[in-house]
Amino acid sequence: MRRADVADHSAIVDRVQRWWGDSRTPAEARELSLLLPKLFLQFFSRTSLVLEDETGIRAFLVGFHAPDNDYEAYIHFVGVDPELRGLGTARRLYTTFFRHAAEEGRTEVRAITSPANTGSIAFHRAMGFTLEAGDRVIDGLPVRGDYDGPGQDRVCFFRKLTG
Repeated sequence: MRRADVADHSAIVDRVQRWWGDSRTPAEARELSLLLPKLFLQFFSRTSLVLEDETGIRAFLVGFHAPDNDYEAYIHFVGVDPELRGLGTARRLYTTFFRHAAEEGRTEVRAITSPANTGSIAFHRAMGFTLEAGDRVIDGLPVRGDYDGPGQDRVCFFRKLTG
């Protein structure tokens, strides 16, 4: 595992489009990859991670430390090759991110997901995240309506880091 680099951008975008292609149309997978503009790796490569082997990138985490305060970190996007899912790869990425954030004095990590992404919700809960209060409840989950724009509801997560 290593820190990401801006040169990883095109490979990461390619992986998103391929890895999510089994659950989305090509247009939807491309739209999802637009959540990762190059600026994330231009300005947050030091806090983002890549796992690779001889075949290339197998998993990644794009995250950053809040520029407006010195205590929060945020996990923006995580991808794991379908062949590695269920083997602890995402847990390893998160744990490494937590460690680096704590080393930099960060004490809180935040993340979000769609209310429909039950796998992500279960994973974040298993990783010790708490669901934040929302302005409505959908299927028993606290949800912030229109969080990312009209109709773009999100489940918001919070996790304290221990020293």
